[in-house]
Amino acid sequence: MNPMKKRYRHLATTLLLASSALAGTVQAETWKFALEEVKGSVQDAYAQEFKQRIETKTGGDVTVEVYPYGTLGQSEDLTELAANGIIQFTNASPGIFGSFVPEMQVFSIPYLLSSDNEVNKKVLSAGPTIYGTLGGKLEAKNLKLLTMFPEGEMVWTTNRAIRSPQDFNNFKMRVMASPMLMEAYKSFGADPTPLPYSEVYGALQLKMIDGQVNPVFAIQEMKFYEVSDYMIWAGQQQFTTTVITNNAWFNGLPEARRKLVQETISQMNDFIFTKQAEFNQMRLEQIKQAKPEMKMVHLNEQERAEFKRASMPMRDKYVELTGKSGQAVLDALEQEFSQ
Repeated sequence: MNPMKKRYRHLATTLLLASSALAGTVQAETWKFALEEVKGSVQDAYAQEFKQRIETKTGGDVTVEVYPYGTLGQSEDLTELAANGIIQFTNASPGIFGSFVPEMQVFSIPYLLSSDNEVNKKVLSAGPTIYGTLGGKLEAKNLKLLTMFPEGEMVWTTNRAIRSPQDFNNFKMRVMASPMLMEAYKSFGADPTPLPYSEVYGALQLKMIDGQVNPVFAIQEMKFYEVSDYMIWAGQQQFTTTVITNNAWFNGLPEARRKLVQETISQMNDFIFTKQAEFNQMRLEQIKQAKPEMKMVHLNEQERAEFKRASMPMRDKYVELTGKSGQAVLDALEQEFSQ
């Protein structure tokens, strides 16, 4: 049997047995919320707040169980578990959706989002293209998109200074296993190297890779700064995640429960936008204290413009991958993020 399928079946069986045991003793509902990140992360803060609000509003009739990264498998496993109704909620980065809805990989295109965070907040939390066009495509795969939010600017940690695409020559950059992300770093001049999140520290330590990219909070909590010499802000991307649920499960809920979920998610938009900014600033200060010699580099506008020019062919790659529907999504989002 394929190892991935074997692992998936094991996870599904374990969760089903646990649910059956619980159902035999307790009448209250239990909703499982799986994370792509570890305990103490931005996603964990979101899930814990969601848990607290749901349990309070239902007087304990609904219990939300939060599963940190690694508890139920890798990111790809979690999306499969949600699509098959084994768990109720999970975070899913847009790059993970590549095999489900290729158009979602639009968020892997560098310099797509606005430099104005208020614009990003408006589009990510309520944009018609995200929740209409892309949301509809996800529903066809039995996944419902509930929300999307940023977790901070993507920062490079490297073993040498990177100020131009030429500096990426012969540079192995760890990226998520997303075709578009790999193309993005090829356009920058790097050699993209996909690795599971849990293997990045060791790969940096053993010099199997030269750098990686993540928001500040992840760099701190996974201690990537310990095995890197530079942190570089190039402004190329925000790290975004979604919260998804099983579409059939959601539509099968009583109307009051569906309304409860939707209202709670909507009310948490301000919370998570503020929380992620606080998280990243706090974690950056912790990195500076732990490693004062860490070199912090913020590319200037001219340097950023050079990377943006280098990445422009990514738009053509995206359209090659997704066709006319992808072109329509890209055009619509570029307009929404430019307002």
